[in-house]
This record gives sequence, structure tokens and C-alpha cells, in this order.
Amino acid sequence: MVKSGYDFYLDKCLLPVPPDKLTIKINNGNSTVKLINEGEINILKNAELTDIDFECMLPQSEYPFAVYKSGFREASYFLNYFEMLKTNNKPFQFIVCRNKPNGKRLFNTNIKVSMESYTITEDAKQGYDIKVKIKLKQWRDYGTKTVKIAMNKSTSKAKAAPQPVRANSATSPVPTASSQTYTVVKGDCLFNIAKKYYGDGSKYTIIYNANKNVIGSNPNLIYPGQVLTIPAV
Repeated sequence: MVKSGYDFYLDKCLLPVPPDKLTIKINNGNSTVKLINEGEINILKNAELTDIDFECMLPQSEYPFAVYKSGFREASYFLNYFEMLKTNNKPFQFIVCRNKPNGKRLFNTNIKVSMESYTITEDAKQGYDIKVKIKLKQWRDYGTKTVKIAMNKSTSKAKAAPQPVRANSATSPVPTASSQTYTVVKGDCLFNIAKKYYGDGSKYTIIYNANKNVIGSNPNLIYPGQVLTIPAV
């Protein structure tokens, strides 16, 4: 019997029989957004964690194709090891070494993971042997950063004096001596404001033309808190 060219390690535990199938799903965090006139676009974000799935056999008898680091081990040894990986709340290395029959090395997998779950299956067709389906997830180290702020003794007692807020002349109309100002409240519209000051709602265009920089391109959209100049007529 030719030895398999695949060695699977969960931390320091070598699986006696390599799985028939290994699935490594490399996820991304991209999101697709549908724009009104442009169709769908894809917003690229950092990659998400990788998922790993495989099913392995744990022999209850010593087979010539099974490999053990320190002699034959029954299935219970590996089940206890899997439980330790699941409950100790620590990440571990998942390593797959791949070699051709002639000994030439292929690419390897070496990734820090956590044991997400494992499912034990006992099937009469397998005799006393056990199959275990294992799900792993990539682990990324993380932590908080501590920032130390050094105070300058010569300026530690100084206080910043607040500066008065001045209106931007490029965007805010400047009232003249013969004009007034009005602050928009909820439920207002230019028609009603014109009717209040001019007695004629149709003169709302006078107010709009004097406040285009504040209101924008749509005279029907005004918002509470906006300060409007009411020109004299």
C-alpha cells in the first residue's frame, strides 16, 4: 500500500487517515449595491474569515494505510483531542502537507484556526470505525491599542476660547437695511411665508431668488432651521 501524500495536522495531532475531500472557502466582504440609474456596482472591502470543512475517518483497528506518530491510537484518543480543541477557547494551527508519490513537495496549507464544530457519525457499513465531520474557521489575532497622552506642563492650564460662528458669505444671503430674516420651522413652505410677509403667496419667487444659495435648486424643499432673507418689496 502506497502511503498517502497528504498529512493533516490539527495543532500537534496528525490524523491517521487523510480525508478524501477538503474544502477551503475563502470569503470576501464585498457588497453589491444597486444604483438608481447606473445598475449594480460592487463595493470592495477587506476579506472575511476563511471556512474549512472536511470529514475524516478514525479507525478502531490498526490498518496498514493509517499513519500514527507514536503507534496505534484508538478513535477515543482523537475524539478527546477534538473536544479539547473545541473547549479550551484557543486558536491552533491547521496544517496540510502535500507531496507527490515521488516525494516532490506541492503547496502546503498553514493557517491559524478555531474549532467551530465537529459531528461524529457511526455507520454499520463502516464497522467499528468512526467518521467525524469537522468545521474550522480562520482566526485573526486582534486586540486593543493603548494611547498615552503626554501633557505639556507649560500649556496644560490653557483653555481654548470658543470663536463665534460667522456665516459664510458665499452661501448665506446678507440682509439689507430694508430686508428681514425668517427662520424656517416645521411645516413651512415658501408660498405661506410669502403670504405672511407680502400678503400674496405667489410672490414666493422673490424669497426664493434671494435665498437660492441656502435653499438649493428646488424651491419646494426647505428645512427647519434655515435662515431666509425676506427682501422688501
